[in-house]
Amino acid sequence: MSESSTYDGLIATLRALLSTMAPGERLPSSRDLVEQHRISPATVARAIALLAAEGAVVTRPGSGTYVAPRPRQPAARADTGWQTVALTDRTVDTRSVIDDLGPPPEGTIRFDGGYPHDSLRPTAALGAALSRAGRRPGAWDRAPAAGLATLRSLFATSAGGTVTADDVLVTAGGQSALSMALRAVAAPGSPILVESPTYPGVVAAARAAGLRPVPVPVDGDGLRPGLLSDAFAMTGARVLYCQPNFHNPTGAVLPPQRRREIVDIARAAGAFVIEDDFSRFLTHGRTVPAPLAADDRDGTVVHVTSLTKPAAPSLRIGAIVARGPVMARIRAVRLVDDAFIARPLQEAAVELLTSPAWDRHLRGLAAALRDRCRVLADALGRERPEWTVTLPEGGLHLWAALPAGSSEQRLALAARKLGVAVNPGRKFFAAEPPGAFVRLSFAAAADTAELVTGARLLAQADA
Repeated sequence: MSESSTYDGLIATLRALLSTMAPGERLPSSRDLVEQHRISPATVARAIALLAAEGAVVTRPGSGTYVAPRPRQPAARADTGWQTVALTDRTVDTRSVIDDLGPPPEGTIRFDGGYPHDSLRPTAALGAALSRAGRRPGAWDRAPAAGLATLRSLFATSAGGTVTADDVLVTAGGQSALSMALRAVAAPGSPILVESPTYPGVVAAARAAGLRPVPVPVDGDGLRPGLLSDAFAMTGARVLYCQPNFHNPTGAVLPPQRRREIVDIARAAGAFVIEDDFSRFLTHGRTVPAPLAADDRDGTVVHVTSLTKPAAPSLRIGAIVARGPVMARIRAVRLVDDAFIARPLQEAAVELLTSPAWDRHLRGLAAALRDRCRVLADALGRERPEWTVTLPEGGLHLWAALPAGSSEQRLALAARKLGVAVNPGRKFFAAEPPGAFVRLSFAAAADTAELVTGARLLAQADA
């Protein structure tokens, strides 16, 4: 009999025994259980530990194991209706970041994923980094509020230009960084300019902070400077959110001239630019342009980046780069929010970024993403030639425009029934969309064969 079946059998036996005993009664000793069931002391110890964790027994060192007191009967359901009045209408709108159709069932081909498949993660390097980090001197001490100096230096080097470690604040991933930056630079009720379409998470965070997202259209080269200037003039906004590199969802990269124009327009309006550089490590082998913050000496740009996408969902480490009073305010938000980021996770990030395995991983990830992007784009060209698919040079997604009269929601529902999950384009717009779109991840599927299968199934989905 295997150790697992012996353990499960002992648990079942003990639970049956407990059902016949009164609270406070003593269970057979560990020695008696070992002899009676002919099992190892370690198996008995594991079983007793599980029952203690469940609250079924109480262990008293030197005395034995006893039946725990019975839990009280649950009280009548509480009346929380009064909270509706106290909370008023200050809701947190998560519709843009939650799937309307619910979690996809097991076995679904995930064209809706926001992270690379686990086969594309540097799992071994992450495990080794975390192991080494836990043994570092002071690894379990309180971390500085701004983050470890070494980690801030690494982020500063990645940003380039004139950025120094003093300009960097370590955050709990990119979403936390965005939320902190938004609350630091804009007062509730203020407008914030966002790309149209844009990352749904920033729309949700802005509305949660009491801000009013105002869309500014993009084209194949990203944000349109002329329309941006008009939007600043009409709204009086003092904040712009944008993604210059491998924009989510379109994949666009801002050309150099537009980069300069956008920063100049914002500076002339007396506004901040929150630059979301989430995709810096998600290239397909091409050189990524320097961040807008690299040479922004006047502090117009608040730069946000993260290690989560290229590494793993639970490596919640990101950074904000900012200069001047805005950084002081962001640091103040940090102190009242969560004081500091867990030091072992920061130490693990340092270990990972300074390991030769990180550069090898990024090269391998770039090649895999480039291959997956081409495979899915080619498959869609064969299976859904009526779709207009934007081919990115980096990032994790394809952006597809559906023919006039199509319903992206109907397509998403039909695809789900066929075993494919897609992101309807509507959630990427802060206002009414100009047409029907879908975002398709080529990174979250298990392999390229699954991408081809998914495209073939999409050909059967009615839009």
